[in-house]
Amino acid sequence: MDSVVQAKRAAQGAGTSGADEAPAPKRIEIVESLYQKRKEIYPRAKIGDSLAWFQKWRWATIWATQIVFYGLPWLTWNDRQAVLFDLAARKFYIFGLVLWPQDVIYLSALLIIAALSLFLFTAVGGRLWCGYSCPQTVYTEIFMWIERKIEGDRARRMALDKQPMSPRKLLLKSAKHALWIAVAFWTGFTFVGFFTPIRELGGEILAAQVGGWSAFWILFYGFATYGNAGWLREQVCLYMCPYARFQSAMFDQDTLIVTYDAARGEPRAHLARKGGNRVEDRRARGEGDCVDCGLCVQVCPTGIDIRKGLQYECIGCAACIDACNYVMQRAGLPRNLIRYTTQHALRDNLTRRQMWSRVLRPRVLVYSGVLLSIIAALVAALLLRVPLKVDVIRDRGALAREVEDGQVENVYRLQVMNTTEAPQTYSIAVAGLPRLSVASDQEFEVPAATTRSVVLRLRAPADEVAPGSHKVSIDVRSQVQRDIAVRETTTFLGLRR
Repeated sequence: MDSVVQAKRAAQGAGTSGADEAPAPKRIEIVESLYQKRKEIYPRAKIGDSLAWFQKWRWATIWATQIVFYGLPWLTWNDRQAVLFDLAARKFYIFGLVLWPQDVIYLSALLIIAALSLFLFTAVGGRLWCGYSCPQTVYTEIFMWIERKIEGDRARRMALDKQPMSPRKLLLKSAKHALWIAVAFWTGFTFVGFFTPIRELGGEILAAQVGGWSAFWILFYGFATYGNAGWLREQVCLYMCPYARFQSAMFDQDTLIVTYDAARGEPRAHLARKGGNRVEDRRARGEGDCVDCGLCVQVCPTGIDIRKGLQYECIGCAACIDACNYVMQRAGLPRNLIRYTTQHALRDNLTRRQMWSRVLRPRVLVYSGVLLSIIAALVAALLLRVPLKVDVIRDRGALAREVEDGQVENVYRLQVMNTTEAPQTYSIAVAGLPRLSVASDQEFEVPAATTRSVVLRLRAPADEVAPGSHKVSIDVRSQVQRDIAVRETTTFLGLRR
């Protein structure tokens, strides 16, 4: 949205005598845009392979995350997909673990662990998640790698975009977008494969019989990947991601961040043409270590100048550190002009040991302690989890009734959930009243990973059961795996006389 600002400029040097008249004021229209036009960013590839330490770590995390993401749905476990979140059947398969909706507590624990991990990593090292593992960063890096392979390095891409459309340009652009689309929709297919058996899904796609919802979500996530990683790129980080906005609440003066040492680098000066580039020579001329090459800006995926200080656009990828270290080594100057450090260490010239002693501050120790406690509790809960769930529901149609032989009978319905991947035979035992017995079948079978409803009738002599409710226990035990057992309590009603 544009607004037009009208300005009036008064005439200067106007005469005051006789017939002379001041010239008419001129009207000037100034157009001001309320939105900043996007400036195309052409990130440069990493510089100096032997020194690109952080970029090697970045690509290592990209490979690790993508191998897990693309490979996990194809793994088989117990003749089924190893990791499958079957929403239709309301079952989550995670290797040997089968989770049901009743196990939502484990999902809650995982979400809490993820949130605390984000707080901890941000408090210690800033936006480590953004720079190394965020899907937006990962897929943007993959798409830019494809772009560099097809269109060339930074200078060639810039020159190609300035050229008018030609057969060569059309071919290069078409090839790039074709590969982008292939990667994007393979990503969408893989994502849906976590919720629908991926082999069946692949067969349906090849036979052109894919279901409507599956097709919709494949297209949706494919288009989102293509748009975010291919077109929006840094715009997602700058304007759409909320993390960039509230990260300052998790930063403090002792958070490790990518920082430019202005005291050492300023004033900037280019390298001398005829020697004199030693540190002592530059200091004698009143020059800092920064040679103002601009490579730190060229390699930045968000296009910022780290020399301007901490900015919310910085995703902490450390590409500028690798580029600056390469230049410093080539110039014979000390490395780490740009480095991971804290604002406190930079301001007070703390040693590395002093800096790390402040990084491990009470806030970080509290985060770590709480996080480790929750992880330990989750692991213990999963290890001690009994793969059998039993719900006892009283038959409301007949609370208590007198049957033959002068006995009182209560009827229940047991909802038995076998969460193992093998069929189980269960037996029922009861206790809590004298001569309490099971009048229905005491053994029953439940198929693997299935729920079955079982009718349970309990009887006791009417003359030995006082009117009112009595607490009784119901034990359900597997006959196949004797260590699988559950005890539930309920009430047994006596007859009123």
